[in-house]
Amino acid sequence: FQAEDGIRDCLLSRGLGDVYKRQISGYADEIYLAQSLSEAIQDSVYIQESGPEDLFIKKELTQQIDTATPENIPIASSTSGIPTSLYASNLKGRYRCLVAHPINPPHLIPAVEIVPAPFTSEAITQNVKEIIISIDKEPLELKKEIPGFVVNRLQGALLSEAFNLVKDGISTAEDIDKAISQGLGLRWSFMGPFQTIHLNAPEGIAGYVERYEKMYREMFNKPDMDWSSVVKLGLEEELLNLYQLSDREKHEKERDDKLTKLFLHKIKP
Repeated sequence: FQAEDGIRDCLLSRGLGDVYKRQISGYADEIYLAQSLSEAIQDSVYIQESGPEDLFIKKELTQQIDTATPENIPIASSTSGIPTSLYASNLKGRYRCLVAHPINPPHLIPAVEIVPAPFTSEAITQNVKEIIISIDKEPLELKKEIPGFVVNRLQGALLSEAFNLVKDGISTAEDIDKAISQGLGLRWSFMGPFQTIHLNAPEGIAGYVERYEKMYREMFNKPDMDWSSVVKLGLEEELLNLYQLSDREKHEKERDDKLTKLFLHKIKP
């Protein structure tokens, strides 16, 4: 962009509601193009590095930011899948480096993946989570690093199967998209896969796995698939703490009410 007016015009042309337009317009007034890195980070309390998805560039850019900023300033990266350990392990300030991966389009989607490295300070991680929450986003903190993090690994697994279904002549791309937009995605938009299957069986997640694990194992030809052990090692306990089976009817009603509202929204002319 050549001017702040250009940024504002671009943001306001996205078909956003009037309230959101006013918010975005206010944010655009705070955006400027710095002429140098030192100018860009001046008086900052938090830095979000959003350079190209290139490991070499990430290393060089993060090193420059680390050298130029005070020791207490968190340095987060928007990388979609490169763990902090790969680009910041040799830095003096590596303890303040971590991933804060927003989901595209980031001005509309709340989720932000928070991925600390083994060397990231816990205080820095919590500070970044608080900053993310303060701007009305939803932090998803990973317990350990893994390439691709959570969102892209889940998306990648679904895309892998979608490509295979097209390649093998099972379905068209249009119908596969419908399977999500008119099927699974409706529940997933407000429940997620674990809550969905937990409520799909009267016995909760344990009953679902007992009923369907064999089918999925054979479907994907994975004889070593072992969902049952994951259930016993804490998954069932976590889900029962969140969604008690005694409240199943209440949760089902909440699900059905939200699905009804979502359905009515989707069929609006």
